Amino acid sequence: MKRASLSNILAVTVVLSALFSPATVSAQYIWLDEKGTKQFSDMPPPPSVPPGRILKQPAARPAASAGGTGDAKPATPARTEPTIAEKNAEFRKRKAEQAEKEKKAGEEAQRAADNAKNCERARDYQRLLDSGERIARTDKNGERSFLSDEQRAQESHENKRNLADCK
Repeated sequence: MKRASLSNILAVTVVLSALFSPATVSAQYIWLDEKGTKQFSDMPPPPSVPPGRILKQPAARPAASAGGTGDAKPATPARTEPTIAEKNAEFRKRKAEQAEKEKKAGEEAQRAADNAKNCERARDYQRLLDSGERIARTDKNGERSFLSDEQRAQESHENKRNLADCK
């Protein structure tokens, strides 16, 4: 086998380095400056460069016409990524909102459970009132007294009004 000559290896190295050079990989804009020199950059050309002298730009921004009419709209500045501090502030805000939602949901669940318990007690009391069984109460002196028929009817009426709120 013949050995590759030094000049062939050098030629291949030059071609490969030209293909993979950072200038060609990262260049998104190509334009001619006022001296006619080609400029390569990943940043847009300065506003003083007329649209007709811009040779290449990213596909996201349409190329200006070669006529250079000058009525091309300037590009809006690209939205920059939020800083870490901004991301952290947004995260803390979302976390606080989530905690508030969970707290409200817990309070609502507790209220619903209390309401269900109170409704069940009112139903039990209504069954007792409707049963006709004697109902005794203890007064402030510790003496036991029984409900009269009028008192039972009044208690039943008030309890039914409370049960109307239960579903």
